[in-house]
Amino acid sequence: MDKTQLVEMTARRAGEDTDGRDLSAEDVSRVLDALFGTVEHPGSIAEALKERQSVNLGSFGAFRAADGTASFRPGKALDEYLQERAG
Repeated sequence: MDKTQLVEMTARRAGEDTDGRDLSAEDVSRVLDALFGTVEHPGSIAEALKERQSVNLGSFGAFRAADGTASFRPGKALDEYLQERAG
């Protein structure tokens, strides 16, 4: 899945889950850029990692930085979902 597909799916799902208050694909794209960054501008996650902070996203997982390298550790809910889908 590329960014365009992720944006479209997220915008569609947000509309389904919010009592009709739609988010446009442009809105979702702007949020993803702000969170994950672009080539020109680092996102919130990158900025936090550079400041030696970890970014915990609840049961989804956590981003950490060590020795100049970022890593992602999946959370329990993500692991369980993936194991359920594989089984």
